[in-house]
Amino acid sequence: MNRELYNTYVHILEEELISAMGCTEPIAIAYAASIARAALGMLPEHVEIHVSGNIIKNVKSVIVPHTGGLHGIEAAVAAGLVAGDQQRELEVIADVTEEQIKQIKAYLEQTEITVAQAETERVFEIDLRAEKDGRRVQVKIVDGHTNVVLVRRNEEILYESSMLSEAPDEAVHKTDHSLLEVEKIVLFAEEVELEDVTEVLERQITYNTAIAEEGLRGKYGANIGNVLLTAYGNSVGNRAKAWAAAGSDARMSGCELPVVINSGSGNQGITVSLPIIVYAEELHASKEQLYRALVIGNLIAIHLKTGIGCLSAYCGATSAGCGAAAGITYLYGGGYKEIAHTVVNALAINSGMVCDGAKASCAAKIASAVGAGLLGMEMYRQGSQFVGGDGIVTKGVEKTIMNVGDLAREGMAQTDKEIIQIMLR
Repeated sequence: MNRELYNTYVHILEEELISAMGCTEPIAIAYAASIARAALGMLPEHVEIHVSGNIIKNVKSVIVPHTGGLHGIEAAVAAGLVAGDQQRELEVIADVTEEQIKQIKAYLEQTEITVAQAETERVFEIDLRAEKDGRRVQVKIVDGHTNVVLVRRNEEILYESSMLSEAPDEAVHKTDHSLLEVEKIVLFAEEVELEDVTEVLERQITYNTAIAEEGLRGKYGANIGNVLLTAYGNSVGNRAKAWAAAGSDARMSGCELPVVINSGSGNQGITVSLPIIVYAEELHASKEQLYRALVIGNLIAIHLKTGIGCLSAYCGATSAGCGAAAGITYLYGGGYKEIAHTVVNALAINSGMVCDGAKASCAAKIASAVGAGLLGMEMYRQGSQFVGGDGIVTKGVEKTIMNVGDLAREGMAQTDKEIIQIMLR
């Protein structure tokens, strides 16, 4: 692999595998609010926030961490205004004190926070405006969770970014994700110098394992992780599903532990990593094998999600489950051929599972996505596969991935709008 492409793949991992505290959409709102507070220099007495439908979808039902159990857009705004540290970005409310939690609740009771759906073609848009004593500020984030494109105080532009993608619904990346291909990902994973990826992967292992353990210890959400273990036993395949589900159980219910995300999503970061970690332990894999498997899983999940877009009606856990299965296939000794067939099989099984927002049932969808990935892997290990012409499957893994991107981004666009309308009834 040439050095330029090698460096691009390293940078993609560094860009995408970052830590976040809480579901990333409410945290992005809290981040915008923290910037507004800093620009205004005081707590505002009135706040107006316009967000795209997908933001509403993914904030409506999840608990915002460090708020004492509050949920929704208003809670995320208040947390960011009262206690946010904008320098921490997606960990903006990671260090909230008990006193600040009381202040957040009091501020919510005393302050008018108006929420409206933005009139925009973008799936990701946060436009927050706050005012007090004649001073007004505006903060705008589009196309990505930390992609701030405008900070205005009264008529003065404090910050304006050129990182505004020309096409709506297109995530902003510092690196060129179009360079990702399954064959090159496998080659990169086999050749990568581990010191180039150890820091991001070790953080992913540590953080995501910790939140899964917490999910299994406590009773969070619908408790899907423990339901799976109780109902279906301790086989490695079931543990892979249960641990991933448990991480989501905790995260969706406001657990105050960080996760390392993938493609802007904590649930996707949990889904792609924990099954690989569970299988690596079962197979007594070396730390080097685990790292290389995680490289494959993470990059394939990112590759799949790139064509789909940041937020859509297509459940992102599907892509992450494919990535997990690809990494596990590597742990079993699989190379490009075996990994490519695993990905195609898994996509054929679960593509089309809809995203109806972030909430407790995400854990069950994660279990389904991991199960589809494992079935796709076992199919090929046992000499069975889906072939071109089977539904959206076509000859070649890259063409099949392209089909899935088209299905999710274009074909499910109206589905996305209908889901949002149903949730707003």
